[in-house]
Amino acid sequence: MEALTERQQNILLLVVQEYIDTAQPVSSGRLVRRFGLPFSSATVRNELAALTEMGYLHQPHTSAGRVPTERGYRAFVAELLARSELRPEVRESILAEFVSAGPDPERWAQVAAAVLAQYAQAISLVTAPHAEQVRFKRVELIAIQGRQALMVLVLTGGEVLQRVLTLPEPASQERLRRASDALNRLLAGKRLPEIRTLARPHDVLAADSLRWILQDLESVAQQQAGEIYLDGLSHVLATPEFNQGRTLRLLEERESLRRLLAQTTADNRIGGVQVLIGAPQGWDALQQCALVLARYGVPGQATGALGVVGPMRMPYSRAIPAVRYVAGVLSHLMTETILGDTAYEQEETRTGKPAS
Repeated sequence: MEALTERQQNILLLVVQEYIDTAQPVSSGRLVRRFGLPFSSATVRNELAALTEMGYLHQPHTSAGRVPTERGYRAFVAELLARSELRPEVRESILAEFVSAGPDPERWAQVAAAVLAQYAQAISLVTAPHAEQVRFKRVELIAIQGRQALMVLVLTGGEVLQRVLTLPEPASQERLRRASDALNRLLAGKRLPEIRTLARPHDVLAADSLRWILQDLESVAQQQAGEIYLDGLSHVLATPEFNQGRTLRLLEERESLRRLLAQTTADNRIGGVQVLIGAPQGWDALQQCALVLARYGVPGQATGALGVVGPMRMPYSRAIPAVRYVAGVLSHLMTETILGDTAYEQEETRTGKPAS
């Protein structure tokens, strides 16, 4: 929370938490009474005005209290990400659910959806694990006319993808060939997760082509993705954010949800939690919502994605640690199943953290 004093930071966190709990604008007097603050309502009122001017809070109308803005929620979440954990008894309860499910990855995904919805009090989304076997073989760029070119992408399994590109400027066949050659040297035999982490080429045409290649590879990976499981719709149906037709329609479209998870978690490390406040690019139906997401699984072998979606005032202190812990448990279960790796300590499975 850059440029905030310690007092402003504390007041902002209290406002966000109080608004999450009550869904009512928060006044200076309420903060002083509710939390026994050691300064006057007038002092708190001045700090609320400063936080509003800096864009962390919003005042619906002159006589109302304050509500958090997207920036205010992001500051609140930044504090929680570093320190929020589930209580030991909650971890025990969640782990028992997975143990009772037996050695069945599809069943694990169903259990994950159920426990995330329960503990986060939000809608849960979980994709079953799927193999990360999308591998590049070669690409050809062929001049058509003007700024148009044909991209032919070949995968190691023999699948051929074609798309017509509109380039920023016309390019000769020789320039397209040089870009193709550079990409073939850079990408030969690489899987999708490896390609995601590569530095972009200095050549603008090669860099643009790499972006298009990634889009096509992501599309193939999404088509290969497993079933998606959804739970907890009843937790949010009464909220104004989910009374909008577009939001509810999105939640009924399983393929769209699969694509949403694939796009928003593609660059996440396994087990890392990502919080999105407001709509991700291209997903306007989620404008008034927030998502807490993570990837799980065994890199290069099989992975999935999970998370929760709810109103911006979702209970982040429950959602963030629940998503982190469930992703950790699923990753360890899959590691044991795929690699036969039983070397990690039992405590690692219990806490969702790497064993030391």
